[in-house]
Amino acid sequence: MVTFSPIDLLLIGAYFGAVLLIGFLAKSKSEATDFLLAGRSLTLPLFVMTLVSTWYGGILGVGEFSYLYGISNWVVQGVPYYIFALVFAVFLAKRIRESNLLTIPDKLQHAYDRKTALLGSFLTFLLTTPAPYVLMLAVLLQLVTGLGYVACLFIGTILTTAYLYAGGFRADVQTDVFEFILMFLGFAVIIPFAYDKFGGLDFIRQNVPALHLTWNGGNSIQFVLVWFFIALWTLVDPAFHQRCYAAKSGKVAQKGILISIIFWFVFDAMTATAGLYARAVLPALEQPVMAFPLLAEITLPPIAKGMFYIGMLATIMSSLNTLMFISATTLGRDIVWRWRREEDDSNVARYTKAGLIVTAALSIALSIAIPSVIKLWYTIGTVLVPGLLIPLLASYFQRLKIPSGFAFSSMLFGWLGSLSWLLSGWTKEIGSAAFYPFGIEPIYPGLLISSTVWGVGMILHPERN
Repeated sequence: MVTFSPIDLLLIGAYFGAVLLIGFLAKSKSEATDFLLAGRSLTLPLFVMTLVSTWYGGILGVGEFSYLYGISNWVVQGVPYYIFALVFAVFLAKRIRESNLLTIPDKLQHAYDRKTALLGSFLTFLLTTPAPYVLMLAVLLQLVTGLGYVACLFIGTILTTAYLYAGGFRADVQTDVFEFILMFLGFAVIIPFAYDKFGGLDFIRQNVPALHLTWNGGNSIQFVLVWFFIALWTLVDPAFHQRCYAAKSGKVAQKGILISIIFWFVFDAMTATAGLYARAVLPALEQPVMAFPLLAEITLPPIAKGMFYIGMLATIMSSLNTLMFISATTLGRDIVWRWRREEDDSNVARYTKAGLIVTAALSIALSIAIPSVIKLWYTIGTVLVPGLLIPLLASYFQRLKIPSGFAFSSMLFGWLGSLSWLLSGWTKEIGSAAFYPFGIEPIYPGLLISSTVWGVGMILHPERN
């Protein structure tokens, strides 16, 4: 049972009021570059704060994973993302900014053709669904308000969408800056209280399963490895690309990602520690996704508890508003605008606003259909990354380019290959390799098919590279 003092509720209410105020005060022009990218004006501090907060929204999922598998959460959910963020910074950040485009599908059309861009738009739209974050926000709102899950889905989604509808990308960035500060503050609060109440490393060692302190948490090598492949998501992540497009320069984008890795490392250390404390003091949770909220319940006094909940809310909402906006942009500009073959961007802001409404509705529906953060992450990443990865990366390197027909086929069959493999085990248990053909995770056949088609294209048309 979770309870809140009046001062905690007042603090949480003030947080939501502040986010709405900041969001609605941010104004964007209807011109596409300004509404979608804030006029490409992100300085280094803004770039870092908005990227760090955006890329770390799955706080309840992190708590769930840490509770179940211990420090392997760091190995699975941290290390591979640091690696691929570093790759992104070194090889892609400057290239993306120098392209001076608006979105990933713009790059696909520039490198290949309109058909490939439209397919890429569809996959990008699915990849950026904010459903996992809508779900997590609803769970926290349930705890705070006592309302039903579905009601909280609608309340959280409307709160997040409203200021984006009014302020565009500037509203996203300005609220992210505020939430960046609060997410670190929230977790900086709980660890000292837990240490003071329960003890330090010796307490954790004595009260968590031994496997929780091993690098793999008792999971198979294939289980760990598939999450490394899912981390390839970083290279095709529209939020990374969007921030690079919006940076003042390629140097700002590159340096900003490198600095962001340091902040992610620090925040991961804080969440991993909190997850171990949760397992140590709450050994029999029926719902591991509640690890962090219930740790706060038995650890924190009033005011501190309110600050911790604000930290969790800020972590979720910073990602939710970004993904909501990117999904809406993909639907409005990259699908509707591109499909209609409009010659200018005058209607892009209007289409994006309509896309916000559609995206919000789809996110609520997905959150009801698959009420598990980890399963949503797994399903989205393992199916969609194989379709986008190779065509998008190759588009930035002339030597890797192939004819548009092969690029389209690589994208289509890479995606369909993973989807078919996933569906073959869907009816039994999502996320368990035991039910897939030959015990192979779906991401591998998708990547194999996509890379094979790409290789054939390069062999048959060497003149392209």
